[in-house]
Amino acid sequence: MQKISLAAITLTLIYYVQVQAQLPNPPIFVAPPPPADIGQPGKRASAGSRGCGQDVNQPVSSQKQLTALLPIYPKSEQVFATTIAERPDFWFYVPYSSSVAYGEFVLEDEAQNQTIYKTSLTEAPGIVNLRLPSTVAPLQIGTQYRWYFNIYCNKNNQIVADVEGYVKRAPLSSNLKTQLEKATPSQQVALYGANGIWFESLSVASELRRTQPQNSSWNALLQSVGLKDMANEPKVECCNLEIQ
Repeated sequence: MQKISLAAITLTLIYYVQVQAQLPNPPIFVAPPPPADIGQPGKRASAGSRGCGQDVNQPVSSQKQLTALLPIYPKSEQVFATTIAERPDFWFYVPYSSSVAYGEFVLEDEAQNQTIYKTSLTEAPGIVNLRLPSTVAPLQIGTQYRWYFNIYCNKNNQIVADVEGYVKRAPLSSNLKTQLEKATPSQQVALYGANGIWFESLSVASELRRTQPQNSSWNALLQSVGLKDMANEPKVECCNLEIQ
């Protein structure tokens, strides 16, 4: 039997500890205090639909409803999250097919000025991300916006599902900026989440999901805000927002 020296065992243990120390902890989202001036709470998931030619309350090809991938405050039911981006990605699970429905995204500022966008969907249900076009004005730091995402039937333009909530652009502190610049993508997800910056945390986690399928950031982040059942849904290539 081959003998293993104590030195070899010690070196192996040291290497194992060093590698484990480099692995990021699962990202947990720490929600900031909700704004006191929010009016209606919002809606993270559609309660049902009139079907768009399908059975009542039955979205196309899926039992799941239209859902915004955002945190929710349980006591108030407020759907609110912050971003540091001028034009963040908004993430949704869409169970409707382009053959029967289309989407409309609405962004409303504090003065209730609305910008309305129309978007096509895809044939397959899945998770989509909507990004504001580069041609429109960026979100302003410190300003709170209300958004709506509605699904309409192609045949009669009647709304069949809708979700809504709030987004606020926050400033990026110099300390967090320095940490992010030195961090790996997995660590960035955790840093954004720990600082209550949802939009960027989810976007980086989505890219990790695409490039490193074994990375757990996406699943852990969604689970931390009660969206575990959405974690394994496929991402589909969609959608381009066009101003109506």
